[in-house]
Amino acid sequence: MSAVPARSIRREDESRDRRPVDKVRALQWTLYRCAKQEPERRFHALYGHVHRMDVLWRAWSGVCANRGAPGVDGVSVDAVVASGVEEFLQDLSVRLRAGTYRPAVLRRVMIPKPGWPGEMRPLSIPTVADRVVMTAAKLVLEPVFEADFTDASYGFRPNRSAIDACEAVRVAANQRQEWVFEADIRDCFGTIDHDALMVQVARRVVDGPMLKLIRAWLRMGVLEGGVTSPTGAGTPQGSPISPLMANVALHVLDEAWQGHGRRLGTLVRYCDDFVVLSPTRERAEQARELAATVLGRLGMRLHPGKSGIVCLTRGEQGFVFLGFHHRKVESWKWRGRFYLQRWPSQRAMGVLRDKIRAATSRSRTERPVSAVVADLNPVLRGWSAYFRNGNSGRRFNAVDSYVHERLAIFASRKHGLAGRNWTTRYSQGWLDRLGVFRLTGNVHWATAHAKR
Repeated sequence: MSAVPARSIRREDESRDRRPVDKVRALQWTLYRCAKQEPERRFHALYGHVHRMDVLWRAWSGVCANRGAPGVDGVSVDAVVASGVEEFLQDLSVRLRAGTYRPAVLRRVMIPKPGWPGEMRPLSIPTVADRVVMTAAKLVLEPVFEADFTDASYGFRPNRSAIDACEAVRVAANQRQEWVFEADIRDCFGTIDHDALMVQVARRVVDGPMLKLIRAWLRMGVLEGGVTSPTGAGTPQGSPISPLMANVALHVLDEAWQGHGRRLGTLVRYCDDFVVLSPTRERAEQARELAATVLGRLGMRLHPGKSGIVCLTRGEQGFVFLGFHHRKVESWKWRGRFYLQRWPSQRAMGVLRDKIRAATSRSRTERPVSAVVADLNPVLRGWSAYFRNGNSGRRFNAVDSYVHERLAIFASRKHGLAGRNWTTRYSQGWLDRLGVFRLTGNVHWATAHAKR
C-alpha cells in the first residue's frame, strides 16, 4: 500500500482549518461545558450574546421554520422577508444594545383541544420581533440549564424525544414497577408562579438585563377582544421560550426524585406530562403526595379528574401517556409472562379520523380525488412516523381501512354513484394508483420482551 504524500495531508489539514466555524454552536458548547463543570456557577454576562447578529440570524432561521401567525402588530414572517431581514435584525440588535427594546402584548386566540370535544386551549401569540428575541435568548440560556437537567426529563430537550420517554416507561414497567401514578397538571403553562420561576432562573443567572428581559416576557399582557389584561401568573403558551421556562420550573420536581423521591419509583417527565412507576401501591400514593407538594410550591395543582393510580400487573389496567396507550400483554412465547406494549390511544385515533373525515367530507366533492390524496398523505406520514415506534400494527391496519372507505365513499359521491359496495368498486389497486400512503408495514418492531 502506497503512503499518502505529506503534501496531501497538509492540504487536507489546511482545508479543514478553512471550514467556517459555527460561532453560535461554539458559544452554546462553551456555556454548557462551563455550567457542567461548575454546578454552583452563576452566569453574569449572557445578555450581550442575545443581540449578536449571528445569534439573531440563527433565531430568525428558527422562527422562519416554524412560521406561525402574526402578533398584535399584524406583521407576518413574509412581510419581514419582503421588507428586508437584515434591516429588521439590525434594528432589533440596536434596540437590545441600547436597552430600548420592549415586548408587545400577546394576541390571545382560542384553539380546539385535540381529542377533547368542546374544550378550548388558549394560545398567546407574540409578534415576529418578540419571537426572534425569545429564540435568541433561548439559544443562550438553554445550554446553561441543560447542564442541570436530569435524565427524568425528556420534553423539549436536545436529542431527547417522546419516544425516548415511552421507552423509559417500558423498561421501568418490565422491571416490576407495576403501579403507575399518571399525573395531569391543571393549566401548567398558565399557572406557574412568576416569583417561584424567577428563583429557579436566578440559581444560574445573575445577569440583570437578562433577568429583566425574562420578567418582561412573563408580564407582557394579553390582548383579547380588544381588551388588554395583565398576566399575573404563567408563561405564555405559544412563545418560543415557554417550554424552556416550564422545564426550569419543573426541574424542582426532577430534583425531588433525585433525592428521597427515588425510593418511590421511576419518574418519567415530558415537560408538564409525567408518570411515576412504583413497585407498590403505597409508594405510588406517596409519589402522588410528593408531586402535589412540590407542584404547590410552584403555584401548580394536579388535575383531580385526570390524575390517578393504575395497576399494570398481568395486564389488569392500562394508561395513556404521550398519545400511546400502555398496557401489559402476555408473551406469545413464554406463557404467564407479561410485558409492556404500546399502541395509539383511542383519542389519538379519534383525532386522526376527524382529519380524514374532514378532508373527505361531502362539501369537498368538487375537488379532484388526487388533490384530496395530496392533502391526506402528509397527515398520514406524520402520524405514522410517530406511532410506528411501538406495537401499532392493528391500529395501522384500521387506519388504512378507514382511509380506503372514506376515499371510496368520496369518489362515489363525486361521480353520483349509489350503493355501499365501495370495496369492489374502488379496490386496493385503485388506491395504489392514486398513490395513497399506507401505514401497514411501517411499524418499527422493537423487542417487546427487552428489559433494558
